[in-house]
Amino acid sequence: MNNKMSANKIGAALVVGGGIGGMQAALDLAASGIKVYLADNKPAIGGVMSQLDKTFPTNDCAMCTMAPRLVEIGRHKDIEIISLADIEKIEGEAGNFRVILTKKARYVDENKCTGCGTCVSNCPIKNRVQPIERAKVVLEPQFINVKEIIEKHKDREGPLMPILQEINTTFKYLPENVLRYVSQETGYPLAQILKIATFYSAFSTTPRGKYTVNVCLGTTCYIKGSGRLMEKFSDNLGIRENETTPDMKFTLKSVRCIGCCGLAPAIMVGDAVFGKLTVTQIPDIIQRYKEAV
Repeated sequence: MNNKMSANKIGAALVVGGGIGGMQAALDLAASGIKVYLADNKPAIGGVMSQLDKTFPTNDCAMCTMAPRLVEIGRHKDIEIISLADIEKIEGEAGNFRVILTKKARYVDENKCTGCGTCVSNCPIKNRVQPIERAKVVLEPQFINVKEIIEKHKDREGPLMPILQEINTTFKYLPENVLRYVSQETGYPLAQILKIATFYSAFSTTPRGKYTVNVCLGTTCYIKGSGRLMEKFSDNLGIRENETTPDMKFTLKSVRCIGCCGLAPAIMVGDAVFGKLTVTQIPDIIQRYKEAV
């Protein structure tokens, strides 16, 4: 890029570095009527300030400081951003420089890019799968029913969720080796299966008891004393929240709402709802399920 000085100003200016200082310099030069090239070796301008929450010593919001400059630079007709660029060589003298830049490949058409981010999630380099030879997963005898569950759902659209739901209902949790088998038989990546298995609270990757006691700690139930119900269940069962009794009978959990605010404080044991409870009723409820076949 040339910047030749004569009686009339011609040429352009190059600002190296797209941090907050470089951005302001580019705006000031452009306001003076000079064509500005703003070069940075990162994919986007913003520098370190784009990574900050607050600035010292004023404690101002970093993005509030930077955002107006980003918008103004993006709209200014005399500012051109050159990202992913490194300076290779500078020649000339003051007022007449020639700068050679090396621009790294972005691998997308910048004129068509909308910033949707799809290319990031589908990047063939970032998501390259290494060819690893994996041993065939063999199910333990107690999980043999998983084959039938997969066979039942595999031909429907979006089979993964119903497969996991039925496995979770059948075995009260999602065993690791079973998830590997599901991945092997359905073709879904194990990472995707694990994301689903660990996201939904209805699923568990650790064994749960035959009966799950869900104590509602939503606002209405909590005001009516559900916190004391949780303490009483914990004392009577000998476990804390999210734990399971040694005999695999009960798992104690909390929920934020079971849709029975009119019955507060309420709990659910399996699919059964118990409302307007007092702590004196809890031993009887526990004993009822202990005696159930």
